[in-house]
Amino acid sequence: MCRHLAYLGPEEPLGELLVTPPHGLYRQSWAPRRQRYGTVNADGFGVGWYAQDDPVPARYRRSGPVWADGSFADLARVVRSRTLLAAVRDATLSGADGEAAAAPFTAGTWLFSHNGAVPGWPGSLAPLVRSLPAEDVLSLEARNDSAFVWALVLARLRAGDEEGQALADTVLEVAASAPGARLNLLLTNGDTVTATAWGDTLWYLTRTGGGTVVASEPYDDDPHWREVPDRTLLAASPTDVLLTPLKEPGDALSSAGAPAPSREPLT
Repeated sequence: MCRHLAYLGPEEPLGELLVTPPHGLYRQSWAPRRQRYGTVNADGFGVGWYAQDDPVPARYRRSGPVWADGSFADLARVVRSRTLLAAVRDATLSGADGEAAAAPFTAGTWLFSHNGAVPGWPGSLAPLVRSLPAEDVLSLEARNDSAFVWALVLARLRAGDEEGQALADTVLEVAASAPGARLNLLLTNGDTVTATAWGDTLWYLTRTGGGTVVASEPYDDDPHWREVPDRTLLAASPTDVLLTPLKEPGDALSSAGAPAPSREPLT
């Protein structure tokens, strides 16, 4: 379980998105308002961001609570970015690899986070191991469900799937193997943000003056926050937000009869 947030838009100091808001991710580490599972996110945190003209993101992670890191507030005050992804962690299992288990995970230009949990881990997902190259399994960054879900997503991305397809197919595959899994996934390549709402809260905000925030919960009381329906894929670009329903595993509904996606232009 965790709380996470991604931003895409005009360049902003990290702190304006994570620390300054009255109910920002920093505060959500000890006082989330809409968290359904767990109450304190003190088992690690991380933030990844993109510098100008560099497609490979930087990343800062720690194994303890964000409020105990005396350097983070200074870093967040001066570092600016047009795209970021950050998370605070409530570990499903204690002692699972510390800093290495904290999101965001990264590979190449991508940053990734998982808010949720996989019931029966690791046995429930053992059958999916054979879908991954042995090298990917042996090089998992951490021994937790989030790192394994990231490996499944990354394998699809490397095979050429676009971001939304990779997230949707991974969610359906994991949910079929572990019914009851909570799989709110968040992914950015620096130019777009893609997310799933599956078993936990997800919201988005189109900001006055430009930019889109996608987050586990609103960081303030702006009335323009919109909740993403459960079982939905979200894709945000600099110009719009697209919401597409996700089918349950085993749903016989054909693609021709599936609900149409809805697009909300940014203003």
